[in-house]
Amino acid sequence: MKEFKPKLFSCMKSYTKEQFVKDLTAGLIVAIIALPLSIALALASGVTPDQGLYTAIIAGFVISFLGGSRVQIAGPTAAFATIVAGIIAKNGIGGLALATIIAGILLVVMGLFKLGSLIKFIPYTITTGFTTGIAITLVIGQLKDFMGLTFKNSPIETIDKLKEVVSCIATFNWQAFVIGAVSLAILIIFPKFIKRIPPLNFCNHNQRRSC
Repeated sequence: MKEFKPKLFSCMKSYTKEQFVKDLTAGLIVAIIALPLSIALALASGVTPDQGLYTAIIAGFVISFLGGSRVQIAGPTAAFATIVAGIIAKNGIGGLALATIIAGILLVVMGLFKLGSLIKFIPYTITTGFTTGIAITLVIGQLKDFMGLTFKNSPIETIDKLKEVVSCIATFNWQAFVIGAVSLAILIIFPKFIKRIPPLNFCNHNQRRSC
């Protein structure tokens, strides 16, 4: 049963003040990124911003406390934003809570049977296709705010969102577009000259093993 013992318990035996200072600094940096991200993903998922904050904070503490690795990283992810939005639209918050519990049970079962090793049998093309699909879905979902559009409806499906963008293009807000374009340019261009600014995380074929 040693493999099921949280790593925190064994790490605390040799924990030092120097490690605490480094962990505190890292935690603050991650919080600066993760908390606003959790708000954005909450809105994309169809829930309120405060629910996104609660989820990110509580989940962060639970994962840190029960995690099995001292270098494990956890935080809000955009991969399931559209799936969560669909569940909430059809089944409400109660349905989302039930789906979360079922997902947790499946993860425990997969861990007990060590099914994580099966990932090596999934072709790279499927992985890239999956992540590319997520990227396209998120881009289409952000067009509304990027162009400052005012939607007449609140579509959930990606195709419906794209149709709504086309039908509401007359509500284009150039001030919102300028802010979005400048922010995107900073993320893409500035890291080429200023290394302290984190770049967008693009993964190419040669980098796939490290992404």
